Amino acid sequence: MYSPVDGRFLPDRYVEGTCPHCGYDKARGDQCENCTRVLDPTDLIDPRSAISGSTVLEVRETKHLFLLQSKLQHEVEEWIATVSAEWPHLSTSIARKWLTEGLNDRAITRDLDWGVPVPADTWPELAAEGKVFYVWFDAPIEYIGATKEWADASADGESRDWKSWWYEADDTARYTQFMAKDNVPFHTVMFPATELGVREPWKKVDVVKGFNWLTFYGGKFSTSQKRGVFTDAALEILPGDYWRYFLIANAPESDDSSFTWEHFTATVNKDLADTLGNFVNRVLSFSRKRFGDEVPAGRAAGEAEAKLGEEIARLLGEYEEQMEALQFRKAAAALRALWSAGNSYLEEKAPWLEIKTDADGAALTLRTAMNLIHLYAVVSEPFIPASAAAMRGAFALEDDTATWVTAEQAKSLDAVPAGTAFTVPPVLFAKISEEDLESYRERFGGADA
Repeated sequence: MYSPVDGRFLPDRYVEGTCPHCGYDKARGDQCENCTRVLDPTDLIDPRSAISGSTVLEVRETKHLFLLQSKLQHEVEEWIATVSAEWPHLSTSIARKWLTEGLNDRAITRDLDWGVPVPADTWPELAAEGKVFYVWFDAPIEYIGATKEWADASADGESRDWKSWWYEADDTARYTQFMAKDNVPFHTVMFPATELGVREPWKKVDVVKGFNWLTFYGGKFSTSQKRGVFTDAALEILPGDYWRYFLIANAPESDDSSFTWEHFTATVNKDLADTLGNFVNRVLSFSRKRFGDEVPAGRAAGEAEAKLGEEIARLLGEYEEQMEALQFRKAAAALRALWSAGNSYLEEKAPWLEIKTDADGAALTLRTAMNLIHLYAVVSEPFIPASAAAMRGAFALEDDTATWVTAEQAKSLDAVPAGTAFTVPPVLFAKISEEDLESYRERFGGADA
């Protein structure tokens, strides 16, 4: 589509209008982000240029290369049937929706000034006209290209084999992608169709983890309208672990999620500061005050510790299961339950009272709690890597690493032996105050701003 006012052909995404399928009035020329239907610019009702807003648009005849998806539909359907059992419902439903509607042949070149040029040795006429490849034809190929570039950059004597990942790959190569739902069709249908069409053994995706939208108080994040907080500013005001934990724990998996400062503050203060951070500080500070800078010995583990070990093993198994299934909200819930189990144990044993009549019992409680801290450091790393490193670094363990702990190994809670030197790290998670909350609302927008 050509815009006389702009004096140029418009990329599909630079044409906006009303979706003919759902009526969304800000659909783009390649896809409606509201209903995820794939579109052509000519499908839009009342199309306009996203650059100038001009509605004076012309459909001009021009030559393009096409991916003949219609000839590949059956093969794509068969492939999806074999792999989609592990996909989340969102990814599967979007892919099958495309297939149900029928795959249309799709132009894979564009009349643009910027893009990857069509190779002149293969299509000299199109190259002479300045054609470039359509981004969703070209970009997924670069996943392979980037791996080859990495392999080609290997130092002398270093072996890097890109083909073992991408070409005739064996079962040890597992390919998982994460993306917002508007990109799911291109990775579940269009690029696999390209790979199938070349009749060569290219590695195709095993799992596509699609996400719904993260909104800001129910509306879209917008840089132009200064609506929402973005990465540069987010990391300026608070540590990355705060954001990482909140976003994973509230991932828009089954439906859209809404970011609000109130919810963010409550999550950080309750989960991170109170449940985990306070546990770490209480245990280490109290133990140092009463027993010095080494993990106390105390007596052998008893019934309470055996019960705790069973509970930790069960919760860790649940956490692992949800992580393997890429169910991040459920994984976060299991992780919180692990942290809460430590607090429950501490409240039950009450070493601050225990020490008055049973010093060995208090020492056992604190030794067990310190082992929980080390366990939390290991298993929490996917969510809060910097804080996990600080927790693990509190203990002077030789050859200590973040090696994963199995549920069975976790039962014994003995990774940190008595006599291990430790330090009390600075406060892991400072609470967000009401004054902080109000300043964030004022700066970035929010319910009361």
